[in-house]
Amino acid sequence: MYRFRLLAAASLVPLGLAGLAAPAWADDAPKEVSEVVVTGAPYVVSMDSTTTSVDVVKRDDLDTAPPAGLGDVLSGLPGVRSTFFGPGASRPVIRGLAGPRVLVLTNGVGMIDASALSPDHQVATDPQEAERIEVLRGPSALAYGGSAIGGVVNVIDDRIPNKIVDGFHGRMLASGSSGDRGQMASAAFKFGAGDWVFSLDGLRRESGDYEVPVDQLSRRLAEAEGLPRPLRETTKVANSAVELTNYGGGVSYVGSLGYGGVSIKKTDTTYGVAAEEDVTIGLEQTRVDAQGELNLDLGPFEKLRFAGGWADYTHTEYEGEEVGTTFYSDGWEARLELVQPDRDGWQGAVGFQALKKSIDAVGEEALIPKTDIAEYGVFTLQRLDRDAWGIEGGLRLDQRTLDSVIAKRDFTNVSGSVGAFLRPAEGWFLGISGSRTSRAPSEEELFSEGPHPATQQFEVGDAGLDEEISYSLDATAHYSGGPWSVDLHAFAVKYDGFIDLRASADVDAESGFRVYRFVQTDATFYGAEAEASYRLWQDGERSFRLEGAADYVRGETDLGAPPRIPPWSATGRAVFEGGWWTGKLELRQVGGQSRVAQYELPTDGYRMLNASISATPFADRNLKVFFEARNLNDAEAREHASFLKDYAPLPGRSFRIGAGYRF
Repeated sequence: MYRFRLLAAASLVPLGLAGLAAPAWADDAPKEVSEVVVTGAPYVVSMDSTTTSVDVVKRDDLDTAPPAGLGDVLSGLPGVRSTFFGPGASRPVIRGLAGPRVLVLTNGVGMIDASALSPDHQVATDPQEAERIEVLRGPSALAYGGSAIGGVVNVIDDRIPNKIVDGFHGRMLASGSSGDRGQMASAAFKFGAGDWVFSLDGLRRESGDYEVPVDQLSRRLAEAEGLPRPLRETTKVANSAVELTNYGGGVSYVGSLGYGGVSIKKTDTTYGVAAEEDVTIGLEQTRVDAQGELNLDLGPFEKLRFAGGWADYTHTEYEGEEVGTTFYSDGWEARLELVQPDRDGWQGAVGFQALKKSIDAVGEEALIPKTDIAEYGVFTLQRLDRDAWGIEGGLRLDQRTLDSVIAKRDFTNVSGSVGAFLRPAEGWFLGISGSRTSRAPSEEELFSEGPHPATQQFEVGDAGLDEEISYSLDATAHYSGGPWSVDLHAFAVKYDGFIDLRASADVDAESGFRVYRFVQTDATFYGAEAEASYRLWQDGERSFRLEGAADYVRGETDLGAPPRIPPWSATGRAVFEGGWWTGKLELRQVGGQSRVAQYELPTDGYRMLNASISATPFADRNLKVFFEARNLNDAEAREHASFLKDYAPLPGRSFRIGAGYRF
């Protein structure tokens, strides 16, 4: 009853979410100021009116994106890198933060998998499922809880349609690549029958061991360990093959009062672990989702939105033919949002969220005991937009319980934010927001104890850890006018009780791995991201423009530099639109990283050249063909945010050809 009263009280506080989004140059077309950001707030916020940083990757971009995991597809967006554990497993790193601090969602609902536990665990969704992917940087915990303290990645599919469909529609895509002998095919279809809409989709992806221009072992590791590093023109990263099958379907009813529907999806993946030549991983998940929206007149609210998902997940690590360790995760998550109508620029919503899941590990390398997790949250988001100026703010209260044989811990987390913005002149938007966010420790941080071969560490949790609290400040400037489009973001975050995994002087006698312990310290992160586009020339459908992006993040703790903080990066791109065809040439420079944690090796910088061309060569513009060349200069590129950086560089020169069709 006490928990219910706390949640109910918080739902009455009329504050709102501190800014959500910023335009991106992930899309090649000029920015659409009327487009809204789906993730972050239930009410409408256009992309040119947000106070923190967001990127949106649309279906057109995903059609030509390389077949890869979620982190690898998003890596290269300003402020975003990948945990890159070979082609089979990757998760986004946002502003230097990863794991339980970056929340990955499907249609606004959690993944209910084990991908946040370890970098060798694949996310149980593939980018090719999506109609769009939204990436929110910085604290987004007001809408999604403390696990979003570093950012949110929302994979939005169309498996539950929310609009009437007339007849039969669909899309198909196929591609093949060199360097890994990769093949990918995907399709998605929708069929309307009156007020009912049905969907069906599937994906198959296969690739072999991928080629790199140098030996797998980095020069720095070879020198540190006194190991030979033969010079080769080309070699392959052993045990990096991937097989993925994904299929699902849904049905929804769309009427005058709104819509509602359900879907089911099956994921089945097998992939090699590049760091261990005899280890492969099999991932299976069955997931059921429900989603809908109801138009109503209920006091101060005009809409009710709901979304929920249930999943049964198994992650099995094989050592040769034998089962080594198996991870299990099953549970459900649900969200309910009551949305206020727009009253002279005032928008708002009240939301409720509940989560129950169980995670367990069985086998020789079972790091964590069986843990039951329950979380209940309530939040309110409010925004007042007076055209020339505006304010926004929010408040969220969560109660999270983690129950294992080691201990039972209860956490009450309070998060809040406030923001303000100005439109001082035509095309300009200036915003600033501050937040206080509280995150409960994860099950791994609290209860883990055992060898972790994927990271070559013996990890020891601390059941006495307290909440991790961050205080952040974000400043934003957008400009769009004439040939120019510019987005600038600067941020600073101070952490009280930052949870860090730090090396000790001890070595586990049985595994031979150094002992790493989860500890709490104070930390500060700060940095910036910039994106710009300049159109040099335009004549009807034809145009030529230059685009650029850059990012920088620096982390400091009382124990020294945090591990695996990405170095700066800068990207330049030339884009020619020829009406029926588009050509791109991209140069990406990533700096070296010498500020490292204890027992972490520095990483050299690299420069990579990419090019692509896509065309709709026939009268039917629904058929698109494309050709892509990546790492044309065959650079040795190592992702500093990856545990595998000294064992598996990024892929060398590769080419891909494909075609897509819509009807």
